[in-house]
Amino acid sequence: MDNKKQLDGLDIEKVNKIAEHYEAILSLLGEDTSREGLVKTPMRAAKAMAFLTSGYRKDADKIVKSAIFSHEGSRMVIVKDIEFHSLCEHHILPFFGKIAIGYIPDGNIVGLSKIARAVDVFARRLQVQERMTRQICDLLTRELSAKGVIVFCEATHMCMRMRGVEKECSTTQTIEYSGVFEKIEYRQEFLSMLKQ
Repeated sequence: MDNKKQLDGLDIEKVNKIAEHYEAILSLLGEDTSREGLVKTPMRAAKAMAFLTSGYRKDADKIVKSAIFSHEGSRMVIVKDIEFHSLCEHHILPFFGKIAIGYIPDGNIVGLSKIARAVDVFARRLQVQERMTRQICDLLTRELSAKGVIVFCEATHMCMRMRGVEKECSTTQTIEYSGVFEKIEYRQEFLSMLKQ
């Protein structure tokens, strides 16, 4: 068994190395890393990065598998307004928003908290919204053996608000689906329920 000290699943030696790199970056930007407000900043930033990328060190399949239960019903299950925060892999700036997930059981349901935990696993990585939406859909399709799964994500990207085009009010929507949600009527039912 590995007894190395860890922070959010990352060896503390790696966290210390990341802090050293943050200190070097601050110095290259012209900052005095010995001034009061910045003395602890490199380690704080390293700890934040360990947390914000902790999804790399977690197994979403295992999380979902731990709470699958038999169920005879076959009506749509929807969990909406699942908040998430992630980091854009292009600029390492935040993007955040809400996800709604629907599925139609085919003998199994999953504990609702496990859906939110699985979202966090994929969000806490360097990510793009399109891939994250697909990864969540693929996971639930694979593990639930449902008749269909649908994932809708709406997010605000700070890389579009803070830099580049600087569009303050823009949001991005992505949708992925499988199984019966290939049929428009199932997607329409899901999307109409999101408005309620």
